[in-house]
Amino acid sequence: MLIGVPKEIKNHEYRAGMVPGSVREVIAHGHEVIVETNAGSGIGFTDDDYVAAGATIVDTAEEVFAKAEMIVKVKEPLAEERKRLRKDQILFTYLHLAPDMPQTQDLVDSGAVCIAYETVTGRTGGLPLLAPMSEVAGRMSIQAGAQCLEKSRGGLGMLLGGVPGVSPAKCVVIGAGVVGSNAIRMAVGLGARVVVLDRNVDALRRVTSEFGSRVETVFSSQESLEQEVTTADLVIGGVLIPGAAAPKLVTEEMVKNMKPGSVLVDVAIDQGGCFATSKATTHAEPTYIKHDVVHYCVANMPGAVPRTSTFALNNVTLPYIITIANKGYHEALARDPHLLNGLNVYKGKVTEKSVAENLGFEYVDPKDALEISYDTL
Repeated sequence: MLIGVPKEIKNHEYRAGMVPGSVREVIAHGHEVIVETNAGSGIGFTDDDYVAAGATIVDTAEEVFAKAEMIVKVKEPLAEERKRLRKDQILFTYLHLAPDMPQTQDLVDSGAVCIAYETVTGRTGGLPLLAPMSEVAGRMSIQAGAQCLEKSRGGLGMLLGGVPGVSPAKCVVIGAGVVGSNAIRMAVGLGARVVVLDRNVDALRRVTSEFGSRVETVFSSQESLEQEVTTADLVIGGVLIPGAAAPKLVTEEMVKNMKPGSVLVDVAIDQGGCFATSKATTHAEPTYIKHDVVHYCVANMPGAVPRTSTFALNNVTLPYIITIANKGYHEALARDPHLLNGLNVYKGKVTEKSVAENLGFEYVDPKDALEISYDTL
């Protein structure tokens, strides 16, 4: 199979779909890889590094899309990239379609086979291709939040961990999943007063088991959420519903009642955000102030540390890339129900139920779309 890696073009996106080491692995299985020139420049890899791994360098993204049977990216394709997709071409990347009608419609119209990293499931549960970026984003959320608390950024002028004799900031983490647990580790390490809310008592038990009395765990309800958010200095939103738009847990009224200069970091912004006042921002202009509260809502947070993020992502995507290349998309999807869960759009049909319901498309079961017998799975 001929695999193509275009250069990412989203604002301040420096990650690459494949590193030279991944290219070498794929080529060892008998496949070919073409890489757009300078695709790895943002993470310290030159065209020569990719050539040494066995890739062919091409000058334009148009050539990558025109030749490749499978496109491997990091971020969702922008409008100009979506126009280049063709029928039966495989697109393997993050998509986050639930809040994005224009992208979904373009992918439907393209006739491509679109597999989303974020809805591929793991054999032991969880979302293995989302987890590494959630780990990065969770850890970064505390770094970003701590900076936003500085007066020059519009914040309270407060040091997250305080100093002897001065209280630390109160950091409220909504969600005790992968994002939340990594945010907690960083916040505890910096000396913040940490409160975590979740509706899953087992998740709260895991937090208590790891952090003990250093973290206060609270069962999430309308009452407890309002009480903790309105008294917080920093709030991290890390709630995810796989494939669906994030729930708006923090209302505008709650934001209005927060302390002036307090900070909201919405890690769920890729899925529409979990704060009612959230709107996507970029690394170029990461924050805005609404109701005197600093909002940090960068839609590709891990893009700020592209080298770490790219290696972490490649570690988990490479086995799937090799499987799809070795078997072809139909057999690969038919024989792995967890990979099949990643199929969001298939030749003009929406095959991810939450996306179809959220955007008003007709839902087609992926097994029916691929004409897979249930005995196969």
